[in-house]
Amino acid sequence: MDAAASFLPYRAALVGLAYRMTGSRATAEDIAQEVFLRWEGAERAEISLPRAWLMKAAARLALDHLKSAQVRREAYVGPWLPEPVLEEQVAPQEEAWARAESVSFAFLLTLERLSPPERAIFILHDLFDMPFNELASLLQKSEAACRQLAVRARQRLGESKPRQEVSEADGARLAKAFLAATQTGDEVALRDLLAEDVVLHTDGGGIRPAALNLIYGAEKTARMLARLAVKKVSTSISLYCGLINGMPGFVTKEPDGLPQVTILEVAGAGIVAVYIIRNPEKLGAIAVALINR
Repeated sequence: MDAAASFLPYRAALVGLAYRMTGSRATAEDIAQEVFLRWEGAERAEISLPRAWLMKAAARLALDHLKSAQVRREAYVGPWLPEPVLEEQVAPQEEAWARAESVSFAFLLTLERLSPPERAIFILHDLFDMPFNELASLLQKSEAACRQLAVRARQRLGESKPRQEVSEADGARLAKAFLAATQTGDEVALRDLLAEDVVLHTDGGGIRPAALNLIYGAEKTARMLARLAVKKVSTSISLYCGLINGMPGFVTKEPDGLPQVTILEVAGAGIVAVYIIRNPEKLGAIAVALINR
């Protein structure tokens, strides 16, 4: 079997692994391509476990990326958010976690609290079912140390609040209601949709205007979103409404001609977090996906 044919069955999992590790779909695609080039040049007949070989190669590249990303994040302008993906762009993990949960913004941001080895061990073992003996050789640690890191990662992740699952239909209705309120600047309607302790994240990356700090509370969030609607010279155009990273959200074309992604995290009291991604460097994959729909 040639390199491409033997690689293709594993590609989606490699992209899924790298995306969960890095928070970037574009980087995940680059990592998968680099792994393929290494696979193409390897002595494949001597590799008894292709999946393990490929997953390790992707994990090493993702860990290298995380080391350099830590430096870039320190200089990032404003809050950093992962690159969003539409439902059909999400590559699945193997077994352990529901697909939507493992790519939700809440989960991906919680992963940021882990060290790169903790993140690698949690994702590779708990999501992609890699045994500890393989993780030990990958990270050059003992199996006991890897197990300890896994326990620590689960404890830290367990401190985060559980997310409420929302069906695609309910998510679309909520997203449309929120979009309508932001389009018209209806501060009262926004307040009704938001939980009192809502947090607003806006990521412009220093390229497009965005808040430089998180906005806390329903009153401040509703007021800010309503004021932004009033300031717009024209109305945003809705391009998509549904699930993004397994959460309700929508994509709009803004008056500056560029796309914007809004994702809503929901709990019993309403919307507990709003994630607005404006950095155009993070929206290329979604723009292409919408064109090809």
